[in-house]
Amino acid sequence: MELTFLGTGAGMPSHQRNVTSIALRFLENRGATWLFDCGEGTQHQYMRASMKLSKLDKIFITHLHGDHLFGLPGLLTSRANQGVQSPIMVFGPKGIENYIDTTLSTSQSHLEYKLEVIEFDGANEPDHLISIYEDDMYRIYVALLDHRIESYGYRLEEKDKPGKLEYHKLAGLGVPSGPEYGQLKQGMNITLKDGTTLIAADYVGTSIPGRVLSILGDTRNCKNSLRLADKADVLVHEATFSRSLQHLAHDYHHSTTDDAARVALQGGVGTLIMTHISSRYQEDSIEMLLQEAQETFANSFIAYDFWSYSVIRKNALSPIVIAD
Repeated sequence: MELTFLGTGAGMPSHQRNVTSIALRFLENRGATWLFDCGEGTQHQYMRASMKLSKLDKIFITHLHGDHLFGLPGLLTSRANQGVQSPIMVFGPKGIENYIDTTLSTSQSHLEYKLEVIEFDGANEPDHLISIYEDDMYRIYVALLDHRIESYGYRLEEKDKPGKLEYHKLAGLGVPSGPEYGQLKQGMNITLKDGTTLIAADYVGTSIPGRVLSILGDTRNCKNSLRLADKADVLVHEATFSRSLQHLAHDYHHSTTDDAARVALQGGVGTLIMTHISSRYQEDSIEMLLQEAQETFANSFIAYDFWSYSVIRKNALSPIVIAD
């Protein structure tokens, strides 16, 4: 998995930062791409990052403020204009389907591919993670956060992978390579022609833990932030303000660098990446924001546009940071 930050600013675009959007690319799965939020100008950022709209198949919207979704109609339309016919899924709070339908119909835009919209309403389950998607490899949960309107965080859990098949043991028993190897790796016991039963667990190594990624929308500190962040390999958390502006963060339902760092520390995460940075902080003050967070949680980063970060497995040695 590789995160690429297409927009890292708060509220309005600036010369240094576009509004919010994060691409998650699955490099092990033919480069399939998922997008988290889609602020105005995201399709331009997407092209500048040399990513293909044909690879994009899922979009997750955290909340219905413009800096998180005004780019969605243009991106969906451009995808159709490029001749892409593969389906796409859009996940978001209640109202996202009406927004898409209204903007596309008003502009007389037509999509030549299947668009599936999945809405959720966490107000009915404010204190729980809600499962919204699952396939053979991943589970996606959402939970309601604390913002001026309904805002959500996403938790992506990669399912554990089977351990390595211990071929030397099978070779020692004279078991030839064939479909039985695949069955054992999938956890299925097999019976050989001579009647011997092989128990899969005896021939497969320890399973490989799946990665956990948590991406939070705009929020003040709340219990669901910790539920979403719990033991995540990477937590992406907004940090609109510095610690000295805690009063503004509270009044506007946002977070400070201290807030983000405390969630990372209490949640036992591996890496904290802060984004949604107010335009009041220019390049000469970004280091100050980073130092504030690192005083509480050492493994902290501040994202900038077109910066990439590889989400490594727990048994890897160190994170990989890629600068554009």
